[in-house]
Amino acid sequence: MFKRFQNLYIKYQEMTNYLIFGVLTTAVNWIIFQVFNATLMLNWSIANVIAWIGAVVFAYITNRKYVFQSASRHILKEFLVFVQFRLVSLLLEMLIMYILIELITLAPFLAKVITAVAVVIANYIFSKLIVFKERRPENGSD
Repeated sequence: MFKRFQNLYIKYQEMTNYLIFGVLTTAVNWIIFQVFNATLMLNWSIANVIAWIGAVVFAYITNRKYVFQSASRHILKEFLVFVQFRLVSLLLEMLIMYILIELITLAPFLAKVITAVAVVIANYIFSKLIVFKERRPENGSD
């Protein structure tokens, strides 16, 4: 049974790691959002930007090392491209949250949870196809 899970993990390692670290990144984002919005009573949009900054730093480190195993030596450039595409997904997130909170009048946290689905998909596509193109070779290959 363990061997079966191990084989599945190896086969889908990148996707599995993305989901694991995506959940952790989402937790970082949501916790920071709740602290600033619900506890410190900051406006949802300000709390969302602060949460986004914390989550982006966490996501870059984990995506670079554990998910896409980047081999790029241009870390600053890679980080800036990562941030650039995370800004795109932040704009998407803010637009969807604005619609859900201001127009449909959902609670801010519920809107954030719903919005997470679109953001996770967009971030995976950006990271896989654009940001982390330069990867370490897989075990046993050149």
